[in-house]
Amino acid sequence: MASPRLETYCCPNRDAATQLVMTFQPEVFCGVCIGSASISLLLTILQLLPKKGQSPRKMPKASSSSTILLLISICDILGSLGIIFRSSVWLGFPGFIANISVSNRTDVWPSTFCVGSAMWIQLLYSAGFWWLFCYAVDSYLVVRRSAGLSTIVLYHMMTWGLAVLLCVEGIALLYYPSLSSCENGLEHAIPHYVTTYAPLLLVLVANPILFRRTVSAVASLLKGRQGIYTENERRLGTEIQMRFFKIMLVFVICWSSNIINETLLFYLEMQPDINELPLKNLRSAALITWIIMGVLNPMQGFLFTLAFYGWTGWRVDLKWRKREIPWESMSSSTVGENAYPSPVNYQSNIHDSKILTTDSQQTDEAISMLSEANTSSEERLTRSSPIYQGW
Repeated sequence: MASPRLETYCCPNRDAATQLVMTFQPEVFCGVCIGSASISLLLTILQLLPKKGQSPRKMPKASSSSTILLLISICDILGSLGIIFRSSVWLGFPGFIANISVSNRTDVWPSTFCVGSAMWIQLLYSAGFWWLFCYAVDSYLVVRRSAGLSTIVLYHMMTWGLAVLLCVEGIALLYYPSLSSCENGLEHAIPHYVTTYAPLLLVLVANPILFRRTVSAVASLLKGRQGIYTENERRLGTEIQMRFFKIMLVFVICWSSNIINETLLFYLEMQPDINELPLKNLRSAALITWIIMGVLNPMQGFLFTLAFYGWTGWRVDLKWRKREIPWESMSSSTVGENAYPSPVNYQSNIHDSKILTTDSQQTDEAISMLSEANTSSEERLTRSSPIYQGW
């Protein structure tokens, strides 16, 4: 799981709230984290591998949106690996981890492992948050025809730059002036928690707004194609909206427990004695949400692949070939191969036809990048919607 409490636990003089959750059934908690992360890791990789029985198709030019979705999955995979490694060491070498509890200036490896593994997990999931925000921005820009593969460089700079900057800044403030004397007050801890949860809150607030604007822009784009808004166009707009809804649903399910847990722990920190009897229910709620975090945080990777691609099946094709993002196949049928005849009198007005075809292709590319990654719905829309039957 990913929580700023992981870094806080590396301080020998950690606060009582962090001590409460990190020392509560550590073997059970680490086992839950290993199990959830391992399942998510295997299923995520299974989702991304090519499958048998899929008809080979011409690979269209990659889009920035499909690249971002792949990078989000990679961040989740690497984050899950970090959780598995960290929890395995905690389970296998309890004496090694116990040295963090005292100010041991001769053996720096326990503290180094604690800080390094926590930073790895936090950095990868934070980068995943920034990539998810970039996906919302890119979706809106694609519909507005203001994005392309060239913008992926800017997304890389923003995502990795901000993720590293905030992570390093938060850790530096937390461990100031040294690892052995950190966490002497909330003035050290609060900046660390703010830099950790800032990208998460940004996705929760900004992404729904951007997705809503994108859906509205898609509806306007579909209406402008033929001057009418048929049932097929309405269905396509609804599926794009459902795709965005599923992405946000997965994000809320996986990370709402973190916000609840952190709120409870901060409240407990403000109390003179967190072991008082009136605080028993709050302590229980904090411990329950702590275990829930260990289950849901690593599962984000697999759940996101379901939201991105749908269930791709079990039959893996070991003969590796470049994987096609499912929703891009719709653009390949219209953009790449000119598979459908055009009702426009091409010979009588070649200039107007070229302009109309170019506009149609740009619109098809924009819509296809955002459409639902479901094979059955893809084929149904491709056959029935005038959007994909040419001009």
